[in-house]
Amino acid sequence: MSVFRFANPEFLYLFFCIPVFIIGFIFLNIRKRKSVEKLGTLALVKKMMPELSLKRSYLKFWLTMVAIGFGIIIIARPQFGTKVEKMDKKGIELVIAIDVSNSMLAEDIKPSRLTKAKQILTRIIDERKNDKVAIVVFAGEAFIQLPLTPDTQSAKLFLETIDPSIVPVQGTAIGSAIDIGMTCFSNDEDIDRAIVLITDGEGHEGNAEEAAKNAADKGVHVNVVGIGTTQGAMIPVAEGSSNMKRDTGGQPVVTKLNEEMCRQIAKAGKGLYAHADNSNSALKALQSELEKLQKKEIDGIAYSEYDEKFQIFAWVMLVILLLEICVFDKKNRIFRNIRLFK
Repeated sequence: MSVFRFANPEFLYLFFCIPVFIIGFIFLNIRKRKSVEKLGTLALVKKMMPELSLKRSYLKFWLTMVAIGFGIIIIARPQFGTKVEKMDKKGIELVIAIDVSNSMLAEDIKPSRLTKAKQILTRIIDERKNDKVAIVVFAGEAFIQLPLTPDTQSAKLFLETIDPSIVPVQGTAIGSAIDIGMTCFSNDEDIDRAIVLITDGEGHEGNAEEAAKNAADKGVHVNVVGIGTTQGAMIPVAEGSSNMKRDTGGQPVVTKLNEEMCRQIAKAGKGLYAHADNSNSALKALQSELEKLQKKEIDGIAYSEYDEKFQIFAWVMLVILLLEICVFDKKNRIFRNIRLFK
């Protein structure tokens, strides 16, 4: 559906200046009339100044106001509809599986494990803009947050909305995440595929290693990014909160990175294991690993946000300004006999 909008709607408030100009114009005309009346009656002054046309000055003013109005619309950048462009891109199919369990709120990795994970994945998507991307989120359950798509900008938007509240059941169902990630891929067997799994690995459930091995047997590399520290940290009740989760005995709950388990999953999935800390080492290692995969031409769709339509208003404004310039306060001797402004 086509949508009309202004890219900079805040500039529309400038329309409130137009009534101020109009009031100012009226005030100046009243003062001018009073000044003229000091010389004599208006009828007498008009006879003394036959070339002067008040209607022309009024027309010039209103043309200027209309031009200012169109100028404000141009600054506000009117946009209508969207462009859809198809282009061929050379890439792979990539499924991103991100752990959204409560333990990912721990702040042993700054600003938090979950925020750092999103930052890493956003950078990956930026670098892999020619790939098709799907997003799977998991905690005690796993589900597809975004199906496989060439629209990497949408993938980044979906990534931003992810938090622990979107998965009601807590836990770390890595095996389910890998299995569901496998269903995201297309039937094209000629294109290389990979899963990037980012988790702290704590309290994992199910057959994660078996799921990774099954994926590897089908030609899908399972890369694991372990996030957190082995020393551990307490879990905030919400991101950024100073209140910590406590067990039934009232003691703070401490979460630690299960690095050994993450390594085993990556080994079973014939992929890379990288430890995400406060540096970019994990990102670089992962990018290098994904670059080894064979790329293939895939159909892509690129959406430009909106079609700019300010050009129409600019042309109208230009015509109005040219017309305003061509209208003189005094009657033009060449067109003296034309009674358009009488």
